[in-house]
Amino acid sequence: MSQTPSGITLNAASAARARAGQLLLTGLGTLLAVALIATLASRSGQPLLIGSFGATCVLLFGFPKGPFSRPRNVIGGHLLCSCTGLACLALLGPGILPMAVAAALSVMLMGLTDTTHPPAGGNPIIIFMTLPGWDFALVPTLAGAVLLTATAWGYWRLVAFSKRG
Repeated sequence: MSQTPSGITLNAASAARARAGQLLLTGLGTLLAVALIATLASRSGQPLLIGSFGATCVLLFGFPKGPFSRPRNVIGGHLLCSCTGLACLALLGPGILPMAVAAALSVMLMGLTDTTHPPAGGNPIIIFMTLPGWDFALVPTLAGAVLLTATAWGYWRLVAFSKRG
């Protein structure tokens, strides 16, 4: 027997079905979000996805009520870390130590501003590996983070609505 967060006790088979259903919803949400944003990117000619957004999907769809999934954390964390990475690249130049400084500053600044979003900590590394311009802060970072957050919000609202009916 296992107990749900709401205190309902389930037998093992019911718990396994509930877990499978939640995993299916998580996977479906991720599939829809990535496909939607990739399609928008393809049609607009704008890069709207970066690797760290895959990890963002883990949080938005696997742990939608978690503190790291708040819009403030997702959008703010990604934007802050990309801007920090871009600033360090501009001020310190490319290299291992500047990249490490950018990553460390990003982690500290997310903590200071209450915008911690673990996947965003990868943005400075992506920046130092790809050497983009300042426009990276807006596209893909800000635009992609907003689109992911909005897609997750809409998806979970739709799921909740369908469960009521």
